Parts: sequence; C-alpha cells; structure tokens
Amino acid sequence: MTHTHAAPRPGPAVRRRSGGRSLFSVSEEWNGATLPALVRADVPGLDLAAWITTNKSTVDELAHRAAAVLFRGFDVPGAAAFQTAMNALSPHVLDYGERSSPRSEVTAGVYTSTEHPADQHIQLHNEQSYTDNWPVRIVFCCELAATSGGRTPLADSRKVLARLRPETVARFEELGVAYVRNYLPGISLSWQEAFQTERGADVDAYCAGAGITAEWLSDTHLRTRQVRPAVRTHPVTGERTWFNHAVFFHVTSLPEEVTRGLLDSLPLADLPYHTYYGDGTPIEDRTLAEVRAALDAETRSFAWQPGDVLLVENMLSAHAREPFEGPRRILTAMADPISDFDTNGRTA
Repeated sequence: MTHTHAAPRPGPAVRRRSGGRSLFSVSEEWNGATLPALVRADVPGLDLAAWITTNKSTVDELAHRAAAVLFRGFDVPGAAAFQTAMNALSPHVLDYGERSSPRSEVTAGVYTSTEHPADQHIQLHNEQSYTDNWPVRIVFCCELAATSGGRTPLADSRKVLARLRPETVARFEELGVAYVRNYLPGISLSWQEAFQTERGADVDAYCAGAGITAEWLSDTHLRTRQVRPAVRTHPVTGERTWFNHAVFFHVTSLPEEVTRGLLDSLPLADLPYHTYYGDGTPIEDRTLAEVRAALDAETRSFAWQPGDVLLVENMLSAHAREPFEGPRRILTAMADPISDFDTNGRTA
C-alpha cells in the first residue's frame, strides 16, 4: 500500500486574486483547535462547487491531514447547491442503506441529518462503520443553525486510538466487534425502513452478501448479527484508526432511564442495538469507560453558521450532535464507498 504521511502543519495560508484581493483563506488552526481545518471565502457569492473543482487536491490534502474541513462564507443557499458541491467533491454520492437512524431524503443523495429529538445527545461515531461498505466521507450543510446548542462535535479517530491502552487495542483487534440488532416495530426501526424494502427475501439476499447473519423470529421481528474489525486502515493515508460503533451501539450508551427501561422489559438478546466482542463475550464496563474517556479527550466543536459545509473524513474523524433549542436544519450526504478504493488507495 502506498502511504501518504501527514506533513507538518503550516500556519494560515491566504490565496489572492491578481491585484492583491483576497479570494479565500485556509487556516489549519483556528478557534483554538486544528479540527476541523477552515477554508473561508473572502468575497461574497463564491461558488463552492466551482472552488472545489479548481482546488480538489487542496481539499483532499486538508481532509487527510486535519480529518475534517469546514467551508465557510461560500454561496450554498440550500439543498440544490449542496448537491452540486457534493457532485464536484465526488463522482460517487451514496444512498443511505442499512439504516440505523431515521432520515428523510431531500433531493438525490442529500438527506436530513438524524431526526432524533432535539433534547437528545447523539454520541460520537464513524458513519456506518458496522457495514462492510462504509462511506469514506460524510458531508454536512447548515441551512439553519439552532438558537442554542446543536453543534456537530468531532474527534480525531487516529488520536482516539493512540489514547487507548495497547492491551485494549490488541483485544479488539483479535476479536473485532459483534453488532446485534433487533428490528422491532414501535421500539426500533422496522426492517422495512432499515433495508428500504418490503420483501424479506431482499433482506436475506442483502445480508448474505454483506456478511450478516439474519434470523427471522416472526414476520415483524428480524434479528441480525455481524462481526466487524474495530481498527481500520485509511486507504489513502495508510493510518490506523479507531473505526467502529462498539460504544455507540452498546445499550449503556443510551440515557440511563432508557437503558434501565429496555433491560427491565426485554431479554438481552432482543435489545434494539447491542455490542459484544466478536466472540460474543461482553465488553467490560472498564473498557467502555476507557473508550469514552478517549473520545471525550479528543472532542472538538464549533458553532454552525448558515451556509457552512463540513467535510468529515469518516475514517479519520468521528462526529456527534449536541442537544439544541430552536429550529435547526442540517443536511447530510455520503460519498466514496470503501469498495471504490484499490489496495494502493486509488479510486476505481
């Protein structure tokens, strides 16, 4: 594999038009942090899609070095402009498959962000790390910022991995993570919504091709189990990264009263989501606490502004959502499935 190693971080750089007028600026350290990097348009009306097309190598280098890039001040008035920017960013914008959260499609490849209640915190996670063909990038666009809260915290997954004890990493690397889901009407997503089909045979075919064990307990109750690695290697940079939903899908990551209610009312095997080591043994409380502490230590955030677009290098940065007040509308799109990359980090 060809590895691209991170270069020393330069200071803020400014590109200028002929005549000396500032067109845009790139800051790899701002707001007291280096995650995300910031690309700011310095003239009104600058088209983001056109800028990305002209500066694709700059975008890729920033994303790989910083793990996420915030584009601010560009002309991105809504879903259509965001979709155009996504098409400039990648030739392969994805549909949302094997769903784990409710979202609505706004336009082709563009969805609302996870539609959980505003008072709930969505914990840090790497998008669809439980699948076998995850998006290498996930991108967000702010149409309307919340009155308060509602940030999208980030955590560098390379640094999270480095904070974990070697013995913890070794155990996860040896065993992987087992994800057990139960699709139960009224409790979790139905299998019809998760797999976007009304036919059980379609689900069976998908699971067979994706390394998922599917068990039909009734016409409305499907249980699935899949084992995935906890540590992955980025296909371009060659860096090892903590890339999984081991903590996110663990029942103890829910609000305490929800965890207690589920455990009081359902057998452990019927929980909507739960995780184990890949051999089926429970993940120890102390290990869950260690991972949560590493995630907390690396968490960074910024306040959204309307028109902001956030590119997250999904294998290098986890993302989350704070609770919020007031209306908030963040759009999202996913791109570059891992299956598009060959062993040298090139896209097919």
